[in-house]
Amino acid sequence: MASLARCLRAARPSTLSRLAQTPLTRSNWQPASLRAFSASPIRDIRKYTKDHEWIDLNADKTAGVIGISEYAAEELGDVVYVELPEEGKEFSAGDAIGAVESVKSAADINAPIACKVTAINLALEEKPGTINQVPEDDSHGGGWIAKVDITEQGVKDFETLMDLEEYKAFTGSEH
Repeated sequence: MASLARCLRAARPSTLSRLAQTPLTRSNWQPASLRAFSASPIRDIRKYTKDHEWIDLNADKTAGVIGISEYAAEELGDVVYVELPEEGKEFSAGDAIGAVESVKSAADINAPIACKVTAINLALEEKPGTINQVPEDDSHGGGWIAKVDITEQGVKDFETLMDLEEYKAFTGSEH
């Protein structure tokens, strides 16, 4: 690959000599304006069940992400196995979609609302302990269980779930 200097010499020999004679000066260039961007994502709508599952819905309530709550992850202890739901399968609210096994116990993961599974977190098969580290993270490396499409019944089911404040009060009463 030819160097930049060789390309300049081949194109115009006089250009390189003029560049070599020009003293280096500091540029006073400043960007016209600085734009501040927030790195925090727009939070989806998250609600919780009494069985300690959570679901985030997108703004138009057509898709969501399901996982277990931080409270449930702490109560379970070290998770050693996660049974994931089958992609493409439809569930009603309360149906068992998978299971979590820990050194202390095992528990079903229930569908918080009526939904159809569109994707599962395969990383949990290799690293089930991710649920303990980041149980309520729905990003690529998080402990989410499944991504789902929401039915009309699912939107109705969603309205009956607890918001964060109600869930905190609920889990506080369990101690």
